[in-house]
Amino acid sequence: MRVVEKFVSINGEGIRQGQLSVFIRFAFCNLRCIYCDTLYSLINPNYEEESIDKLIEYILSTGVKNVTLTGGEPLIQPEIGKLLEKLSDLNLNVEIETNGSISILPFKNIKNIAFTLDYKTPYSKEETKMDLTNYNYVTKNDAVKFVCGDMNDLIRSKEIIYKYNLQNKTNCIFSPVFGTIELTEIVNFLKENTLNDIRLQLQIHKFIWDKNKRGV
Repeated sequence: MRVVEKFVSINGEGIRQGQLSVFIRFAFCNLRCIYCDTLYSLINPNYEEESIDKLIEYILSTGVKNVTLTGGEPLIQPEIGKLLEKLSDLNLNVEIETNGSISILPFKNIKNIAFTLDYKTPYSKEETKMDLTNYNYVTKNDAVKFVCGDMNDLIRSKEIIYKYNLQNKTNCIFSPVFGTIELTEIVNFLKENTLNDIRLQLQIHKFIWDKNKRGV
């Protein structure tokens, strides 16, 4: 598998935010969001070819029970299904961070796997690429994350949540594009629209370390 980096840190976002996790970051992505903060994993990435067995050996060696598979886009890795199947029986909490453009259905029968799907709002310039059938398959073990850069994104996120009844199906997260929208604007939007069960989440790793620092 094409691995850009692997490391242990706290989970900066998602449903296990703040907990230790072992991260595997894969190379390449099928989208080009304008705010991407991991361009080094997409454009001429420097990666190592690693076998599934070697990745599992590394994960187990850390002693960390949370595993975050990220990218890039992990679901475009040809071997991702085999990796998930091997991880599923190891009593680990496995989370896949995926960009929302690829169907999660082929992987939903694999136990102990959770998905955090982005919904690419208009600010990203990639909204038309979303696979909306994914919202038929998400559960309370998963999350849908709306990365918002402006008020238009907030309005669109609310529309998608209501249209697909996401607040009753899964965990819904509003996350700001770092440095582009006032946090009070998001809070006020939640209050004014009485958006119960929607979570505002900041990427806490960007407050602990430099926002461009890798391996954290």
